[in-house]
Amino acid sequence: MSTKGKVISIASIIIILALAAFIYIKFYFVFGSGVKAGELNQIVYKGWVWKTYEGRLIQTGFRGAKGGGSLQSNEFNFSVVKKSVADSLMRCSGKMVELHYKEYNGMLPWRGMQRYIVDSIICVTPAQGTNTIPIIQDDSGYFSM
Repeated sequence: MSTKGKVISIASIIIILALAAFIYIKFYFVFGSGVKAGELNQIVYKGWVWKTYEGRLIQTGFRGAKGGGSLQSNEFNFSVVKKSVADSLMRCSGKMVELHYKEYNGMLPWRGMQRYIVDSIICVTPAQGTNTIPIIQDDSGYFSM
């Protein structure tokens, strides 16, 4: 193999490795994870080619000093990959929920339309009460209340 062929081979390998690293960091590396709590506003199953579960959580809180202490709400838009988690959430609309999520740097169409992917339900409570409704996962991987 000539010197020119070796240089092209090495450059090709470097480009392929750099592209693979970029794709991994952009779409598969978990940038962050955490818990969000609020009232579950909606969970829908939609999409043109890849149907995914998309949800919205309304978080209430107090506005800072600029707002004069008034109430504000923040929306947390998320996607759900696991059908069992989505099915449980579909029975929780209008209730206060605590959701564990993973944050990715980029979106994949088959994973959902959001960077935030909810992977489990921590707690569900009635919106106006304080009683906790436990979410229990059975051996088949499904959640029940």
